[in-house]
Amino acid sequence: MILKLGEAGAITLLVSPQVIKEAEGALKRKAPESIPLLAILLDRSGVTMADAAPRPSASALFAATGHPGDAQIVADALQAEADYLITLDREHLLGNALLAEAFQFPIGAPGDFLAWFRKRIGLRDPGGT
Repeated sequence: MILKLGEAGAITLLVSPQVIKEAEGALKRKAPESIPLLAILLDRSGVTMADAAPRPSASALFAATGHPGDAQIVADALQAEADYLITLDREHLLGNALLAEAFQFPIGAPGDFLAWFRKRIGLRDPGGT
């Protein structure tokens, strides 16, 4: 649904270069034939590559995330002035109290983002809330 919102131009999708690096690495290991499909999916969804934040910015976030790649992703989101950081990373990002208190944007799973987006544009949550 998020990619369809991007494709429709309803939202602007930015992706950290670190996310692309991690996704391509996982695909190379598990399904190398899918790499071209990832490129097509990102293009059709209107995904824009965010600029990578400088390493010192990311290094400063390592204490909050405990993971260098995730620190870079958060630094990239901060630099891009993101409205929301969507992630599935339960270990380092979701529910991270240090990040939740320190930053101006929410961090959540895809479903959390969709609920936030519906509320922001004034739509009722289909789950009845």
